[in-house]
Amino acid sequence: MEQGAVEREPRTRARMPARAGFATPHGPRDRPAPPPRTGAAEPPPVPRQPAPRPQRHSVRGQVLAALRQALLGGELAPGEVYSAPALAERYGVSATPVREAMQQLAGEGAVEVVPNRGFRVCERSSRDLAELAEVRAMLEVPAIIRLARAVPPARWEELRPLAAEGVAAAARGDRVRYAEADHAFHHAVISLTGNRRLTEVADDLLRRAQWPASGGPRLRTAELLADASEHTALLDALISQEYAVVERIARDHLSVARHPH
Repeated sequence: MEQGAVEREPRTRARMPARAGFATPHGPRDRPAPPPRTGAAEPPPVPRQPAPRPQRHSVRGQVLAALRQALLGGELAPGEVYSAPALAERYGVSATPVREAMQQLAGEGAVEVVPNRGFRVCERSSRDLAELAEVRAMLEVPAIIRLARAVPPARWEELRPLAAEGVAAAARGDRVRYAEADHAFHHAVISLTGNRRLTEVADDLLRRAQWPASGGPRLRTAELLADASEHTALLDALISQEYAVVERIARDHLSVARHPH
């Protein structure tokens, strides 16, 4: 192009008419002039609400909950490899939220990534569970003993529904629902320390302790009920401020690798 020449639009390109509410390359001068005001008050423009976006995180949360239940219920077997597309088809979602949920479960020690294949459900031994129980007792028992003298009885009474929910699930033999109730109860207790780091670590340890052991016997309903009843007994001792009983129950409950598998 020669210096000083002005680039012109090709004649074959038709100029698109301006559409209301959208800018054009030629600016507002191509729009018709607005009608003159008559003096009457015009209503203020209604603000345009943004269109709702798909809540991908909620889908991932639902998939994560479903995968947890499948793991706790034994539908996803230890040692087996599952691909994200196959699981996505099973739950009627895309593969992306399945992969994201599986990555989180891998961080919790439930599965491990198998390159180009999917995710393998981790195999747990009785020793693994015993070591997790020992670490949990080291952290939670001192915390509960300290809370026993600091938290008023009325606050402990508020945890009754959580303990009752665990007992009801155990009485039905519902291992998945009991695992969820067990986690909710222990989370509520440790949260009373106000220590977020301790609560996060305790949550993670309990999750890891709940994953099934490979080839281990499944707890019977009576054993689940005995485990759940210890939550009620612990609350009774905390409310009555029987500190020696609190310590004994907490140690017995946390020192044994007895979880639904």
